[in-house]
Amino acid sequence: MKAAPFYRIAAVLLLLFALAHTLGFRQSDPSWGVDGLLAAMRSIHFDLQGFRRSYWDFFVADGYSVGVLFLFAAVLAWQLGGLPPSTVAGMRATVWSFALCFAVMAAVSCVYLFIAPIVFSIAITACLTAGAWLSGKPK
Repeated sequence: MKAAPFYRIAAVLLLLFALAHTLGFRQSDPSWGVDGLLAAMRSIHFDLQGFRRSYWDFFVADGYSVGVLFLFAAVLAWQLGGLPPSTVAGMRATVWSFALCFAVMAAVSCVYLFIAPIVFSIAITACLTAGAWLSGKPK
């Protein structure tokens, strides 16, 4: 079995994760009872290093930053899937760091988030781990 299909699958999952996160992270359900909190996050402003900001600004910036990083990870995974096996085999630290990063993300998701990010993180971790493992196998 080759590593490339696992990297390509991870890339597609990462792209879907980026889109879902970017479109969904600002959504809330009135039944959660957080309307007051969200209103306070939006309305209370403070000066920070010469800028007028709110906690809502930080929340939105963090959410978009995560989406951008998922998009970058999708590009990286896609490119890893298109490299010659000998090239990927020489990138042991990169491919295993990539897999470890998403393993930690899966653990964080399990502790603090909900089913969608847990499933995406675990599936991406599995693909990246399989890709890393198979990229080190002699051809």
